[in-house]
Amino acid sequence: MNILLEFFVVTFKVLWAFVLAAAKWLVRPKEKSVAGQVCLITGAGSGLGRLFALEFARRRALLVLWDINTQSNEETASMVRHIYRELAEAAAAAAPRVAGDGEKEAPPHCNLQVYTYTCDVGKRENVYMTAERVRKEVGEVSVLVNNAGVVSGHHLLECPDELIERTMMVNCHAHFWTTKAFLPKMLEMNHGHIVTVASSLGLFSTAGVEDYCASKFGAVGFHESLSHELKAAEKDGIKTTLVCPYLVDTGMFRGCRIRKEIEPFLPPLKPEYCVKQAMRAILTDQPMICTPRLMYMVTFMKSILPFEAVVCMYRFLGADKCMYPFIAQRKQATNNNEAKNGI
Repeated sequence: MNILLEFFVVTFKVLWAFVLAAAKWLVRPKEKSVAGQVCLITGAGSGLGRLFALEFARRRALLVLWDINTQSNEETASMVRHIYRELAEAAAAAAPRVAGDGEKEAPPHCNLQVYTYTCDVGKRENVYMTAERVRKEVGEVSVLVNNAGVVSGHHLLECPDELIERTMMVNCHAHFWTTKAFLPKMLEMNHGHIVTVASSLGLFSTAGVEDYCASKFGAVGFHESLSHELKAAEKDGIKTTLVCPYLVDTGMFRGCRIRKEIEPFLPPLKPEYCVKQAMRAILTDQPMICTPRLMYMVTFMKSILPFEAVVCMYRFLGADKCMYPFIAQRKQATNNNEAKNGI
């Protein structure tokens, strides 16, 4: 009798979850504040990582930027500092104070800072060592954005083993190391937010990028399991958001093409649009965001259709070999580089 009653309660909760989800689509939830909180972003030197840094800076978060490329990471930091200066100037202009002699006095300088660290997230020891430096020099991280990613751009049988390992280390294993480094304090405080920037190729795959798809599937699986673990531990103060965008026009997959008749309806995403959608999801504690929304439908259909039906759909869309032009370009670029260097 107890299990029957519990079944009806669970059924009601499931239906209520659908109602709440529908309501969030109709009424935009209020965004939470991250002002003054320490936000760490991996792969912050370029692409989506740089744009995430700028968006969090505009919301007055204290930024910690990780990237393997020191120069590009410092360029992002310079952009963040410019935003901080603009915020400080705007605050000074909007809220002048009156000094003892009657003259207006500007408010204190904005205390926001940005910290940069050169870190190879594919190396576990490097991650733990850099994380310890962050704790000592900055403080505990409240928002962790696991964004760093690489792609080899080779067919499986042509891909060197070390590149496959590198892809798995950066795109998947690094999420374990960064989370293990910063999650303990989040658990202690029951406060924090972990963001996993994966890909639509972590939900459904395509030919020619087996290592990349496997790494992103791994990142998605890690994120979902971590989310369930936090729920099981009743740590509701720690939020998680999974970001799965379609092809983003950052140059990472330059040359990737679907069927030309379909491409106008499903063009590569503008990086700025992708990040703004992701930021909205993060700041409203949305568990998952796929962009564009059509990706939800593709994922659902992939789950229920027979494999051969999925193959037919892929071929119709031109998605079955969409990575082949990209791989060909990467191979040509590699060959040209080797010829130039006399290899």
